[in-house]
Amino acid sequence: MIRGIRGATTADRDDEKDILLSTENLLKEMIIHNDIKPENVASVFISATEDITSVFPAKALRRFEEWKYVPVMCMQELDIPQGLSLCIRVMIHYQTSTPQKDIQHIYMKKAVSLRPDLK
Repeated sequence: MIRGIRGATTADRDDEKDILLSTENLLKEMIIHNDIKPENVASVFISATEDITSVFPAKALRRFEEWKYVPVMCMQELDIPQGLSLCIRVMIHYQTSTPQKDIQHIYMKKAVSLRPDLK
């Protein structure tokens, strides 16, 4: 079964180093908490709010050597009034037998406000 594993974080500023570090930390937590093996990943979607312009957050995943062949797509998040700024969202499509209720979605920094029901 292919499951979606969600995650989100925020950056402190629109700076390449900060964006990549925030994204990398989120991805690491998603991978660790869900025991994700890259060979079982169908694809990864990464979105960013329009105030992130210094770098594609998807570049952070390319720092993981074993993830070299995983398809990754970066896109812009909807610009919603009162939306969370400097926000990076990730959706990993993963083949797993883990029940949906046991998937661990990861929300970090200011992005914890997006899904208070998952705390």
